[in-house]
Amino acid sequence: MIPIRKAYGYVTRLKEGKTQVLVFQHPIPQAGIQIPKGTVKAEESTRHAVIREIEEETGLRNVQVEELLGEDLWENGDGTIHNRFFYKLSVSNAGDEWDYKPTGGGEEEGLTFRFFWISSGDEVELIRGHGDYLNCIFN
Repeated sequence: MIPIRKAYGYVTRLKEGKTQVLVFQHPIPQAGIQIPKGTVKAEESTRHAVIREIEEETGLRNVQVEELLGEDLWENGDGTIHNRFFYKLSVSNAGDEWDYKPTGGGEEEGLTFRFFWISSGDEVELIRGHGDYLNCIFN
């Protein structure tokens, strides 16, 4: 089985000298609190995919990729294998919190995500797998 490539984005900002990471509350309770992520298209680089996913899910257009934090193979809850790419990105001009309707279509069609920032890895409980490289940000 060929793994499904997924690009994850830890969007960061500095607020009062402290690093924060962007997360969102999914409107379906079982989907929990997440970071922006999505599937990498067939001929797309993971770097381009993470920027596209950030734009589609958050509405932010001014993110800068800083670095690839990690890559791994991970078994999803449905048994599929994901080749995950976690990126650190930064943004200098974003609100403290906002609602956004994702524009990527698919299963997110018609949903509204609630975005906010966290200042530590234990401030919220992210859905399974989303916090796996958070220690690279909050070390």
